[in-house]
Amino acid sequence: MGKPENAPTGRRLTSRGATTRARIVAAALELMYMKGVNATTLDDVRAASNTSKSQLYNHFPDKEALVRAVVEARAAQVLERERGNLERLKSFNGLVRWRNALVQRNALQNGAYGCALGSLASELADQDDQARTTLAASFAEWEGLLAAGLRRMRENGVLRPEADPERLATGLLAALQGGYLLAETAHDIKPMEVALDMALDHVKSFLAG
Repeated sequence: MGKPENAPTGRRLTSRGATTRARIVAAALELMYMKGVNATTLDDVRAASNTSKSQLYNHFPDKEALVRAVVEARAAQVLERERGNLERLKSFNGLVRWRNALVQRNALQNGAYGCALGSLASELADQDDQARTTLAASFAEWEGLLAAGLRRMRENGVLRPEADPERLATGLLAALQGGYLLAETAHDIKPMEVALDMALDHVKSFLAG
């Protein structure tokens, strides 16, 4: 495993140091998801992670460094989940199961807080180009997982030859992110369900036979 992003250069983290760093990032992940990036202060993170100022600044010299670590950690979490859901996707029923898992997960908080990755993008895309690049690559990989599954469906004869996996994947991901946003605003999961179901209906229109 390589040196953690934003770890001090020129030295390796001890086991204790790595544990402290992970605790800081985990606390920041939760706070920035619940409160937002801009509303979360380093003092908030220090208190939540039970670390001293010297410990915090030893790992993250400023908030920007911590935010970038949070973006990378959140992207890794979301993509790990989505790989598990999509890497073997090869049927329309598989897409429905993917939709249901996302809706059920978001229903646990009545739609509040939105997509863990999308909420970061909405705050950071115009503030931090490095974070934006990481987020863009993460969304591209997510979309690519959907497109690969749709290609398998086309190759296996589930979708008709004229189906465009890349365009369908873009539509599904856009519907998902828009659904997350509307559900967050309403604190109601229904808009997310409607958005995804309409996108799935479009995919369904390309089913063979």
